[in-house]
Parts: sequence; structure tokens; C-alpha cells
Amino acid sequence: MTNLGHRSPQARARVVVIGAGFAGLAVVKGLKGAGAEIVLIDRTNHNLFQPLLYQVATAALAPSDIAVPVRAIFADRQDVTVLMGEVTTIDTQHRTVTVRDVGAVDFDYLVLATGSVYSWFGHDDWSHHAHVLKTLADALKVRGSLLAAFERAEAASDEAAVRRMLSFVIVGGGPTGVEMAGAIAELAHSTLARDFRRIRAATARIVLCEAGPHLLAGFPPTLADYARRRLDAMSVEVRTGTPVDLIDAEGVVAGGTRIPCGNILWCAGTAATPVAASLGAAQSRNGGIMVAPDCSVPDHDNVFAIGDVASMSGPDGKPLPGVGPVAKQQGASVARVIAARLAGTPAPGPFVYKDVGQLAMIGRSSAIADLGAVKLKGLPAWLLWSAVHLFFLIGTRNRLAVYLNWAWAWFTYGRGARLITVLDRPTHDMLVSGDDRSDGSGRAI
Repeated sequence: MTNLGHRSPQARARVVVIGAGFAGLAVVKGLKGAGAEIVLIDRTNHNLFQPLLYQVATAALAPSDIAVPVRAIFADRQDVTVLMGEVTTIDTQHRTVTVRDVGAVDFDYLVLATGSVYSWFGHDDWSHHAHVLKTLADALKVRGSLLAAFERAEAASDEAAVRRMLSFVIVGGGPTGVEMAGAIAELAHSTLARDFRRIRAATARIVLCEAGPHLLAGFPPTLADYARRRLDAMSVEVRTGTPVDLIDAEGVVAGGTRIPCGNILWCAGTAATPVAASLGAAQSRNGGIMVAPDCSVPDHDNVFAIGDVASMSGPDGKPLPGVGPVAKQQGASVARVIAARLAGTPAPGPFVYKDVGQLAMIGRSSAIADLGAVKLKGLPAWLLWSAVHLFFLIGTRNRLAVYLNWAWAWFTYGRGARLITVLDRPTHDMLVSGDDRSDGSGRAI
């Protein structure tokens, strides 16, 4: 059995990686053959392909299609120990992390890849009335709430209540908000349109609120305008320049206008997980750890922060975006830095992000792609989006399952995961408000 506490001086150097997302996996994979003992810690037992999480939430995919057990990924790696647990404290002086129900785990190198949580911009009380989308549990709750809205409406007799039940508000006009809006529109207007007898599911109201003047602020205006036109064609009400003033049990107040609704999805700003304070490290506005050019934490050269929990500027002086390619490239870079130190060879140069472009799916056969000099929209972008996401999924089974589900949905307009499996509140309460979560200040690392 691996000794997770104090080790003998002759033991191999130990690298502790906290977080099994894109960044954490890239570190562990990059350290293969480096001669280190690696301990990978995560709150869950699976790696989640977050770019497709919204498709689980809208009944297009099953949870098992986009998640893989972490132990299965590293089953042939004798140098990797996987622990499921929450890290509660970090002691850089004694080089230990404390894992709830496990105890202290010492380290020679520590990599923080703990990701981000949604930020409520000082309105944490709104979290009681809106759903977020970060985990599989979140996705199942959203799916249950969306589908239950139609089921409840089918049984209701009050027209005003039905209109409210079939009104959905998405807050945030970034890629996640746009993809969610398009997916809900397809679910309501196509898939569910033939499932009910008393209501017309196709009359569901989908409202997308964005505080800024444009959707998809990180994309070129021509692509963002195309996305808006496509959403308009899908009967999504797009409201730009419309900040949210209030979220309560009755719905949303946005731009001074009350929108009664039964489901609110928060896809707005994010904040880094609260790790910086435990290190005494400098923080960016969103709580990210300000890191050195090699992704190490200043004053702690054996501690690294990567992915959404880190804050680093690109060549243009702007903070690097919180996207998968940044996390993967930072993880691979940190693995090279640690491997060089272990081998006693010169350190590689500072981390430089190679922008590979960005993609966003809008709906059936429609997407946008910004690849620098090449801009795509419509069917070509949708085909590229599909190929890229299939390629980066982990596991042949998952790729095949997702491909077959997409093919079935394209030919039949059907969605095979229309199951309500999570209703942790009475249905009428879920239609009024979101689930209880612990992503606030008391959230564990």
C-alpha cells in the first residue's frame, strides 16, 4: 500500500495533483516515465467532458456518454494513485494537503487544478432560485427540472400557470448560454412537440439575457451576429444590454422588466475555486491565483496553479480565457517543468499559449468557428464542431455512443435521455426554484 503520510528520504519524489479535469489529467499524462509517484485527488471518481454537459442537461446524451472513471484512465499506470475526496487544507510549510476522511498527504510538488465555480456577482441568494451547470449532478437536476416543467404543464388547467411553467430564462450570452438556449429550443419545439396532448410544447418561451451589448463577446462580430440570427429563427428571445436585476421565486427581473418563469439557468460569470487565500497568494478579480511565467505560485516554487484556478496574461496583456485548450496546454507545460527538475535538466521556457481557435454550437446543423484567419458558420462549422468534440472525448465507447446519439437525433429529431431521474424537491418547488448547492464561500477546495 502506498504510504500517503510521511515517507522515507529514499522514496521517489511525489507529485500531488488536485483536480481531475482537463488540466489535472494533462499533468498526470505528461509525467509518464518521469520517475515520480503521482497522487491524483478529485471530489468525484470521474473525469467530465464539460463542453458537452449541456447536452446531458437537455436530454440529448446520458451522463455516462461524457464521463469516464478516473481509475480506468490510469489503470495501467503503476505510478499513479487516485483518491476521491475533498482537500480541506494546504500546508506549504510542511508540504502536506489534508483530505477529508483520508488524512494528510505529503508532497514534493503540488499542482492545483481545481477549476472554477459560478459567480453570482454579490447576489448569492439568487443561487436558491437558479440552476447552474458544472457537474453531472447539476446536469441531471436541470434535465429533471426542464422535463418536469412540461409534465406539470400537461396536468395544469390555469393558463397563466402553464405559460409560466413553459417559460425558461438563460442568464449569460457566452458559449454556454447560447448553446443552452439553442438546445432548449430544439427540445421544446421539435423533440417534445409530439409528446403531449393538452399543451403545445412548441409554444415554450426561451429568453436569453446578456448584460453586454453583444452575444459571444469573444467571437468576431460577424459570427456573433450569425449566432443571434440563428437563435431568432429558433424563436429564442435574445435580450442584449439587459442585465439581471433580481432573481426570486417568481422569476427574473432583467432590464427593469419582470419575466415570470419556472426555470432559470445561470450561465454568467465564473470565479476560481477559493484556493488562493489558503496560500496567501495574490489574486485576480475572479479569485484566480496570479502565477509566474512557468505557472508556479510566487514564493512557492514547488506549487503550481493551472486552468481556471490560475490567472495568467497572454501576449496581448489580456487574461487567458478559461477554456479547455488553455488548461490542457498549461498542464502539459507544468509536467515538463516538473520532469526537468526531477531529471536535473534545464527548465523549459515560460508557458506560451497557442490559440487553436474557438467553437460554439447553436442548434441543428448550425455552429460558428473562429480559427484565426479562417471563420466558419452554419453546416461546415457544425461538422467541425462535431468532429473536434468527438476527437477529444476520452474512450472509444463514449465516442461511439455520442456519435450514435447525434446521428439518431439528426435523423429523427429525437432525444433518447428524456428521463426524470432527479427530483430532490417536490416538483412544484423545483419549477419555482433551483437546487441547494454549496458552491459559496464554504465550498471545500
